[in-house]
Amino acid sequence: MTKLLLSLHVLAALIAIGPVTVAASMFPRALRSAHRDPGAVEGMTTLRMLHRICRVYAGIGIAVPVFGFATASSLGVLGSGWLITSIILTTAAAAILALLILPAQDGALVVAQDPAPGPVAASAGRLAMLTGLFNLLWATVTVLMIIRPGSTTGA
Repeated sequence: MTKLLLSLHVLAALIAIGPVTVAASMFPRALRSAHRDPGAVEGMTTLRMLHRICRVYAGIGIAVPVFGFATASSLGVLGSGWLITSIILTTAAAAILALLILPAQDGALVVAQDPAPGPVAASAGRLAMLTGLFNLLWATVTVLMIIRPGSTTGA
């Protein structure tokens, strides 16, 4: 059962978190591009699609910690420091996505249609920074999951 739970946890992480990190990373550049040509339908369509990917896969991403907790419980490692650190970092990444990135993308969709350059440049820069932090947190969690300090895998 542990192998099944671990497999589901890893698959959920790949399928759910991967698209969010890519779409969120692409959004700031697409925002700048759409603002340069506000009359182009393709630019706004791309922004809406990237935002929708982020929203939908963020919802699907809830499966990652669910399977993670089930796997950790099955392995008996719920009290391990590396796991607690991963849980804290995962919570921080989820909070950044839900409370900062997704609302900023919502606002950017409105601002993208405004021809004034200031708000879009600032919005795109802030989104790029938040997305970079989000991606860094997930990369750190991934490394912790692979290295697992004190593990018996020999790594």
